[in-house]
Amino acid sequence: MQDLPRKQPGFRNIVIVGGGTAGWMTAALLARLTEGKLGQIHLIESEDIGTIGVGEATIPPIQDFNRLLGIDETTFLRETNATFKLGIEFRNWHEKGDSYIHPFGVIGAQIGRAAFHHYYIRAALSGDTTRFEAYSLASVAARQGRFAPAPRHDTGVHSTLGYAYHFDAGLFAQFLRRYAEARGVMRHEGRITQVNQRAEDGFITGVQTERGDTLDGDLFFDCSGMHALLLQKTLETGFEDWSHWLPANRAWAVPCANVSEPLPYTRATAHSAGWQWRIPLQHRTGNGHVFSADFMSEDEAQRILLENLDAPTLADPRLIRFRTGRARQFWHKNVVAIGLSGGFLEPLESTSIHLIHSGLIKFMDLFPDPDFNPLLARQYNQAVGMDYDTIRDFLIAHYKLTKRDDSNFWRYCREMSIPASLQYKLDQFNESGRVIMSRGDLFQIPSWLAVLFGQGLRPKRYDPLADLIEPQDLSAILRQMQGTITDYANTMPPQARYLEKLGLMIVAGE
Repeated sequence: MQDLPRKQPGFRNIVIVGGGTAGWMTAALLARLTEGKLGQIHLIESEDIGTIGVGEATIPPIQDFNRLLGIDETTFLRETNATFKLGIEFRNWHEKGDSYIHPFGVIGAQIGRAAFHHYYIRAALSGDTTRFEAYSLASVAARQGRFAPAPRHDTGVHSTLGYAYHFDAGLFAQFLRRYAEARGVMRHEGRITQVNQRAEDGFITGVQTERGDTLDGDLFFDCSGMHALLLQKTLETGFEDWSHWLPANRAWAVPCANVSEPLPYTRATAHSAGWQWRIPLQHRTGNGHVFSADFMSEDEAQRILLENLDAPTLADPRLIRFRTGRARQFWHKNVVAIGLSGGFLEPLESTSIHLIHSGLIKFMDLFPDPDFNPLLARQYNQAVGMDYDTIRDFLIAHYKLTKRDDSNFWRYCREMSIPASLQYKLDQFNESGRVIMSRGDLFQIPSWLAVLFGQGLRPKRYDPLADLIEPQDLSAILRQMQGTITDYANTMPPQARYLEKLGLMIVAGE
């Protein structure tokens, strides 16, 4: 029997271009999962090139990333000045003066053969004015500023709680750098001035710095942010522009002091041409104003941000310019784009760090041989593209479903055309109360319901199976459910007390 040729087990050099959150998340995960056996991992970055890194909000899958790296939660909280996040409060989105929360975790409980929200719709159509968030422990606890994770193996009300974190992205990158370097990742300082390609097929062979140093590689990760040095500027793979659906294209960002104990949720407050984020950390509060320069000047946007802060600023505001959309291909030849080099979705639902994590996991599932079978890249591009597309639709829904008519920006959002995929989802919900999901959707039915109900939608119909319960019985069940959730939330400590129990300190100014 003829011996099969032995395949090369990996790569000589794996090169990550760019640091920041994307670069060091990539380095840390590769080091952890490959144990250095599939190639020496190098990361090249320049201290002269800044990153977007401001206070970051996340979604619950960040816990999976930390567990995969074996990171202890308390250590993570201490090293990144993190706080807990139970969801996002949206102010002035449905209409001015309104507020709703998109919570993490389970909303409602099993009542009968229909999904819980159909019983909620039935009650609402009969005159019940209870907010949907009243059936979420995360929402009720967030409103009260309370937090405590569920005890291990808990199967009661507490087990319905989901959470993520707010943390300092700069400290997170430093933490991951220490983690990665301890596992063999080699960091190189330098600004890249030239990218070398193989003449016969355009594959990248190395990068050169302004110092004249050359770093050769076989597999490259483009973590160069919006510059997209490898994927766009060198390989020119193309970009899908979504600014006609998501018209915001600027953001002012500025930190301010803490003047009170941190709330366990992110706040997104809509203004006349965009919205303002508020992210509470242990040592400061992150703030920013995302807006459209087509509807508001940069100076006006900065003024609005500064006039709506809780405390004095700790630095000068920074202006971030961006274009919403995604790369047509995320993996091309021997380059994989991770983070902002693959696309930008405004931080309304805190998805940027998740997309880094998700992109890396999908790549590890398709890790190539040195021959780079193009079918793997094709599958990867389809899967990552679907992530971006479904998140895009979720973000657009926040804007499209507003009732605001007080500015040209909001009128544009109300009247704009939307992707057919989103229109189909809205039509199904309006007609039947059903949320139609696509395979692999990041935001599942509870998230969609929180936003759709929060933005004022009430379907015409509901699942007929919800009528199998008598009206008086349904009312009693719903009242008891609300009471149980409220009573349990009242037993949870304020977030600051829980953090202090972990030995963490909240820094508050005057």
